[in-house]
Amino acid sequence: MPFASHFPVMLRTEDGVRIDAAHTPSRRTDVGIVLAHGFTGSWRDRTARRIVHVLSGYGGVLAFDFRGHGRSGGLTTVGDLEVLDVEAVVRHARVVGYSKIAVVGFSMGAAVAVRHAGLRGGVDAVVSVSGPARWYYRGTRPMRQVHWVIERPVGRWAARIAKRTRIARGPWDPIPMPPHEAVALITPTPLLIVHGDADTFFPVEHAEQLYAGARDPKELWVEPGYGHAETAATPELIGRIGKWISANLS
Repeated sequence: MPFASHFPVMLRTEDGVRIDAAHTPSRRTDVGIVLAHGFTGSWRDRTARRIVHVLSGYGGVLAFDFRGHGRSGGLTTVGDLEVLDVEAVVRHARVVGYSKIAVVGFSMGAAVAVRHAGLRGGVDAVVSVSGPARWYYRGTRPMRQVHWVIERPVGRWAARIAKRTRIARGPWDPIPMPPHEAVALITPTPLLIVHGDADTFFPVEHAEQLYAGARDPKELWVEPGYGHAETAATPELIGRIGKWISANLS
């Protein structure tokens, strides 16, 4: 099945970072869906394009590369200043005419989507897929590897060469509000938390902590056999997410 046609967009954040994005219009012209990828991802990845194709059946999709990723400028702060990237895309979605906006984030993008909705607001629905509840989690081998990449010079070099991901040096200062705290600030915006029971990065307890910290309206889907983020997401799951967005933005 061919992917829906898209139009390139170059945006700029409040702190001056260029954000590479793409707009995929839909027959439904009132709903805009902002797609936020995971760490080392890109809207240009084939997995992301498949997700865009399915979601475009439920609204226009604005996919983008976070700072430090792909063709966007700057350096990734792995979930902190990326809130400004989402804000730039949401702002553009309003400018092009979408009256209702949902943000769908995967993994790091899920953490950013939650933090953006809690700290900045201005969206009408939030979907967190495979998202962490708290920072510095090292309880799984994949997350220990992620921390090695972020914290070691050779790891950052490898991410730049292999994944076109440029990582900022040094620790956060100050430490940003974690998702499990920011999630309480989202209400009354509808929130959907989606997590797989086969996630090798973040166990289901992260989703449960997010859900416990959130206020109504909220939903939690624990998906049997689902792994982590974009690469494991089936068209069927993305379609159900699209239907949830439609039902909550009707």
